[in-house]
Amino acid sequence: MTINRLTSQALTLDATPYDSLFAQPGDNDAVSQALQSIQPRLTDTLTHFLHPSVPSRFMVIKAPGTQPYLDTLHELVSQQFTGSDSLYGGHYRFSTTDVTFGKPETEDALFCTRPNVLSTAWAETEQLCGCIRQFNGELSAQPGLLHRANGGVLILSLRLLLEQPLMWLRVKQWVTRQVFTWFAPDETKPLPVTMPAIPLDIRLILVGDRDELAELEALTPEMTEIAVYSEYEDEILINDEQDVIRWRNWIDNRAQNKGLPRPASDAWPRLLELATRYTEDQCSLPVNPLWFERLFTSIATITGTETFSGEAFQQLLEQQAWREGYLAERILDDILDDQVRVDTQGEQVGQINALSVIEFPGHPRPVGEPSRISCVVHAGDGELTDIERKAELGGNIHAKGMMIMQAFLMAELDLDQQLPFSASLTFEQSYSEVDGDSASMAELCAFISALADVPVYQNIAITGSVDQFGCAQPVGGLNEKIESFFTLCAARGLTGNQGVIIPLANVRHLSLCEPLRSAVEQEQFYIWAIDDVFDALPLLTGLPWSDEIQGRNNLMQLVQERIAQASQQDARHRLPWPLRWLNWFNHN
Repeated sequence: MTINRLTSQALTLDATPYDSLFAQPGDNDAVSQALQSIQPRLTDTLTHFLHPSVPSRFMVIKAPGTQPYLDTLHELVSQQFTGSDSLYGGHYRFSTTDVTFGKPETEDALFCTRPNVLSTAWAETEQLCGCIRQFNGELSAQPGLLHRANGGVLILSLRLLLEQPLMWLRVKQWVTRQVFTWFAPDETKPLPVTMPAIPLDIRLILVGDRDELAELEALTPEMTEIAVYSEYEDEILINDEQDVIRWRNWIDNRAQNKGLPRPASDAWPRLLELATRYTEDQCSLPVNPLWFERLFTSIATITGTETFSGEAFQQLLEQQAWREGYLAERILDDILDDQVRVDTQGEQVGQINALSVIEFPGHPRPVGEPSRISCVVHAGDGELTDIERKAELGGNIHAKGMMIMQAFLMAELDLDQQLPFSASLTFEQSYSEVDGDSASMAELCAFISALADVPVYQNIAITGSVDQFGCAQPVGGLNEKIESFFTLCAARGLTGNQGVIIPLANVRHLSLCEPLRSAVEQEQFYIWAIDDVFDALPLLTGLPWSDEIQGRNNLMQLVQERIAQASQQDARHRLPWPLRWLNWFNHN
């Protein structure tokens, strides 16, 4: 049995060991090289891709194709790219009858460039490929990004090309053949003059997420086979102090490049806490440009100095939580007003408090919500009815969790016959689709409670998925789930016997708010970490699943006795009607 009652120190990352690091001034050289330090795989792949001897002209990077990511990749590519001093492209001469193209001579010509790095998240056809204009009988040509990046590197969001597939096919052909040929965007209106082709020496980097990369592979599999591949890693694992130093240098690097304030020494611990809450892991820190810009741009609005204090940072976070907290408050109000029933005291058979997390479209943060799962058992043929699934409100993963939970219980009971009961399980007062397996541990405990006719304590909530051996498996959204139940208990008044049960593997994912940590420290609220369902049942019911000592009550014994009683009654009813008077002898 592995039941760990967690202390307040386990509920968030302890930043104390790093206080001395944050008090030291940063190393300017390390700050300038921070991107290369936190992205060693990507840096090495870029060095390989940009080497003149590498034949491939294409590289794909798994990362969101948004501007903050492209800006970060632009900086990293620029640090690795060492172009020559040669001029690329050429220049056009227009006459009244034709157009000629000459070799590059000076940088003044529109289509003459020196090697450089360009990037964009979106571009129309003219912006990417240039255009030919005719005004008052005079012709002129305007270069696009492809021409301006000639001899260098062009970084594009993959979404840009996938939403314009014909343009992507042209770009692929130009880059592969190393020549740019002009075309008429409108096939009904050909170019006013024949334009000579331009030599094109360019390396193209495409940035997209997994789905976009899959779509690219389906569209042009031959290109993805030869493209160089790498990923932007959104997190850095904390193995020692050096990893924290590298993360601090990355923060300083981003703040310096974007002209944003950097944390003072007393703000770093709170920033570390927020960072591990974002990654949902005490052992990793985010290096996500979107997270950084969203957070530090907000900080810049409340401070005009080069640094911000821990007090100012805390004030900002509280203001953000209040501004974005309307939905969470409404969910809590519905429960407190008894519009949604969630008990936090007493006992109920077949009823348990589970924890859910909801992500509303467009809402900036997930919202935790306590939910009530109920199970009723009646005479039947052993069928377990998932009401959510029957009503087409349950997703496939939820259905899988239900089947795994049922398989464990049937194997554990080791029956030589069909279970003489049928049961139905549901999320009470749930009116939208339910998916995920994070409630399967709660559903299993409610099922056992209903079978054994033993009540479950309502002052405890539980989250976690379960496997076919009854082991507790980690789930996501843990912090929001725990805090939602704590907030409800605190609103009704903490009694000193309330708490939450979580899988042991989830302990490293905790980054809980200060009021909750304080309540745990004062033993007004508890968090237990368990290894399997056998650890959860004594906490929820006061009885173990099984007991080697004869004579002691346990849940398995109660379930087996109830099954035996139901089977005996069922056997009597199976006699033909004229012979059922024989049951009188069996009864006596």
